[in-house]
Amino acid sequence: MTRLRVLAAGCAGVMLALAACSSSPATPASPATPAAASGTAASSTAAGADQHAGHDHSGTPAPTAPLRPGERFVNLSMTKPYTPAAPNGGTDEYRCLVVDPHLTKAEFLTGTQFQPGNVPIVHHAIVFAIPPEEADAARAKDAQSGGNGWTCFGNDALGQDAKQDWVDTWTPNGAEALLQQDVGFPLQPGSLLILQIHYNLLAVAGHTGGSDQSSVRLRLTDGTPETQQLRTMPLSAPIELPCAAGETGPLCDRAAAVADVAKRFGDEGETEDALLRRCGDGTPVPGNTQHCDYQIPTAMTVYAALGHMHLLGRSIKVEVNPGKPNAKTLLDVPNFDFDYQRFTPLATPVDVNKGDVVRVTCTHDATLHEQLPQLKTLPPRYVVWGDGTSDEMCLGLLTATVRR
Repeated sequence: MTRLRVLAAGCAGVMLALAACSSSPATPASPATPAAASGTAASSTAAGADQHAGHDHSGTPAPTAPLRPGERFVNLSMTKPYTPAAPNGGTDEYRCLVVDPHLTKAEFLTGTQFQPGNVPIVHHAIVFAIPPEEADAARAKDAQSGGNGWTCFGNDALGQDAKQDWVDTWTPNGAEALLQQDVGFPLQPGSLLILQIHYNLLAVAGHTGGSDQSSVRLRLTDGTPETQQLRTMPLSAPIELPCAAGETGPLCDRAAAVADVAKRFGDEGETEDALLRRCGDGTPVPGNTQHCDYQIPTAMTVYAALGHMHLLGRSIKVEVNPGKPNAKTLLDVPNFDFDYQRFTPLATPVDVNKGDVVRVTCTHDATLHEQLPQLKTLPPRYVVWGDGTSDEMCLGLLTATVRR
């Protein structure tokens, strides 16, 4: 889940544009404010005593909440099985696959449940809504591979300038997140969906892991004259995690590690340096904890939040105006568990105003490299932002509406 555009200035329809402010990369987040204890923040704790013991999600389908008045289900699947193959000597592939909901009228998407078909190799998935004016371009890209989609590292489905709405994110054991307010993602007749699936072949030692035919269930409704349009707001911070004490090797050199990311992911390998420039002065400051501040361009209401990291993640927090009297905590995950990342509705929606600062803070732990089955056989490395499972991310996702 990356792309330079997602960091601070979103493409049309995907997100609210944000202005990145300065960051002190090695400075931990401010302590939780009284607002965090008031029940507004989405929070998560470890499922067990050691949430980093295995990372083997079960893939058991999430229970289905009943339809609410005016809603209907639409079940969609990839048109054919796809067998991932990681390019450039890596162990990860991001694949964009087109599915058609056959919409004949304007509707609102009020719930999404992605279901991985090949659980061991599906790392995460993003669902994009493609408006009718971009549908031909999506079909053309798909036709070039005979209907098997295309490689699409980052969080682009069709390219930087295309219109595309980020409507859902699935992470291991993710369940449908239902909001009780009159809100939804707008879909127009003729729209398509693109499933961007991150396939991770570390679970099968880098070899072909068999085919996948994942599916997604949509919850649709006509909406009301008062239905508010949802948008996804990504917040990214850099990662500058040196090798743990006692670890040595060529990739413990930062320059070599960054070059390795660029080799595997092309232009996406430039994300870390772009984050350093947007969140600070461009200078890497090694350390476990990093953060980035974003200035809100327009008044909005936040309804739900999710924190995404990879296998070395320990904690993630998203705060509004940290350190100030009006500070609030939107997300607080003090014991991050890769296998239990959830989009969590806030107990009470939070209004944020134009000019407010939203901070995302992540802590990673390099010592987990030697403890995790997926990573312990890999050479030690200086970890920066990258699309691979052996790389890292610091990404907060907020579901919000522009306030009228």
